[in-house]
Amino acid sequence: MKLTTLLTLACASLAHAELKVATLHPILGDLARQIGGANVSVVDLLGPGGDVHHFEPSARTLGEARGAKLVLASGKHLEGYLEKLHDNLGPSVKIVEVGKLIPSLKISAGSEVFMCCPAHAAGGIDPHWWHSADNMQRAARIVADEFATADPANKEFYKTNSTAAQQKFAALKSWAQQQIAQIPKSDRKLVTGHAAFGYFCKEYGFKSIPVLGISREDSASPKYVTDAVKIIRDNKIRAVFPEDQANPKVLLEITRETGAKAGQSLVADGTSIDAHTFETMLKHNVKAIVAALKP
Repeated sequence: MKLTTLLTLACASLAHAELKVATLHPILGDLARQIGGANVSVVDLLGPGGDVHHFEPSARTLGEARGAKLVLASGKHLEGYLEKLHDNLGPSVKIVEVGKLIPSLKISAGSEVFMCCPAHAAGGIDPHWWHSADNMQRAARIVADEFATADPANKEFYKTNSTAAQQKFAALKSWAQQQIAQIPKSDRKLVTGHAAFGYFCKEYGFKSIPVLGISREDSASPKYVTDAVKIIRDNKIRAVFPEDQANPKVLLEITRETGAKAGQSLVADGTSIDAHTFETMLKHNVKAIVAALKP
């Protein structure tokens, strides 16, 4: 092999040195891999099957994050431990709250998005921004910018991959719109356990009727269940949807009292073993919703 060829390969190797990134959500891990490609080594601190509402960094987590320049977090107060994590990892590691630059939905009285839950969880921010394809496009740009700042030699590479990811998310949105068109607009009411689907509902023209509020730990009072049952009956809602990691007890009680059928469990937090990327989560949820609500 010629010396010039060896020098070229050596320079290419230097230009493609790995940037280590740790992520606190599997959807962010997948996004980081799409944008980073071979230039980025991604460590999932919270992987498929994890619980975003109960996860706490451990000594093992900190060990896995060692050497990372960036930590990608969902933000919007989902990870209450970020300050502690930053203290433990040290000032050389930048924690990026991807959702911080994405417009938030709040549960508030009189909201056009929420029919039932405002009085139950008024003022709360819905942190589940990754249910929106538009938000995922924003996230792709944010992540690419952060990678370019940490690894400027590969800026154009990250920008190109970000553009490809955004196009993919736009295509997925178009697919979802085509599928949802099978559901009459009058039937686009999504009854779930907690308020995880506000961004999805806004993007695809549904009314969200969450029974419990934002957190899966919330419990519904007998009066709240009675009110939810009345709304379901008054609106002739055909299906109620459990969630993959939540106790379906309250929803099953509602189905018994209303006669509505229980749809297939939806992926709420994006950490399902079988659906932990935006694409697999969206396709699963759209198919389940359409199957239950189309005529």
